[in-house]
Amino acid sequence: MDIRTIEWKNKSIKIINQTKLPLKLEYLYIKDLKTLWRAIKELKVRGAPALGAAAAWGVYLGIKDSKAKNFADFSKDLEKVAKYLASCRPTARNLFWGIERMCSIAVRNQQEPVSLIKKLLFKEAQKIIEEDRQTSRRIGRYGAKLIKDKDTILTICNAGILATIDYGTALGVIYKAKEEGKRLKVYACETRPLLQGARLTTWELKKKGIDVTLICDSMAATLMQQGKIGKVIAGADRIAANADTANKIGTYNLAVLSHYHKIPFYIAAPHSTFNLRIKTGKDIPIEERNSKEVTGLFFKRPITGRNIKVFNPAFDITPQHLITAIITDKGIIRPPFIKNIVKILK
Repeated sequence: MDIRTIEWKNKSIKIINQTKLPLKLEYLYIKDLKTLWRAIKELKVRGAPALGAAAAWGVYLGIKDSKAKNFADFSKDLEKVAKYLASCRPTARNLFWGIERMCSIAVRNQQEPVSLIKKLLFKEAQKIIEEDRQTSRRIGRYGAKLIKDKDTILTICNAGILATIDYGTALGVIYKAKEEGKRLKVYACETRPLLQGARLTTWELKKKGIDVTLICDSMAATLMQQGKIGKVIAGADRIAANADTANKIGTYNLAVLSHYHKIPFYIAAPHSTFNLRIKTGKDIPIEERNSKEVTGLFFKRPITGRNIKVFNPAFDITPQHLITAIITDKGIIRPPFIKNIVKILK
């Protein structure tokens, strides 16, 4: 499947509209910052690494037409764009990482003409795209070493091509294992309320020729009890310095169940998803989303009565003691995490 989740095309940010999948593969060409902000908020583009790339292109999109003649004025425009982009989703570390990386390029080159700074920002966004392609493949290579022939893997949400540029983190491990000739079976949690597992992960895996079976989120325990799961691999939206991990709501459930059933539980994520300034998961901001995502069937048809109170966090925190290892582009990190995160990511 030769697709790219996000790229610069025709003077626009070209993305796959993931809210239309799996029924329609639709591309959007985004030409202004407000449209990009809405696309991120509405999950038309999603997944931590993909959001890093979206943030980078968003910074460029927001400042490319700046009329500033000097860095002082340009810096004000840049700060405004950065703050606006950062306001759309609070949990995914890569969104902020992408913004920070772009801003640092501008600051390091502040003595240069504004026109050159803009060109450097464009090149940096391109660099982030290419780096992500390579990063995902390194994650896949490291992670595939953990996969056995005839393994059965459970995953949640979508941490594949659609969450990165064109390969994946958790699913990238599966793709690499298949490329190595290993025979695999994957169970995909539907991932309520927005069904990223049902809509996106099954779509990807099917197109990649992977044996995939969809389950309701509440069926995971039964599969584990029946001995049908060999390991669990999930992605991550932010990882604290102690390895506490924020990922799609329901990931913590799987970690607890895996611990009880003595099943290895792995997180797959690039080094850019780590937020080492945050000591533990308690400090990770958790996004709460619109109640209609729960009370309506993908915003289209009500499935509850009126005025039902809703609790709808987009993410939960898996504590580090439930994680077997973290698969990164720099290697596999095992306990003790605090020591080994610094050792491997340095």
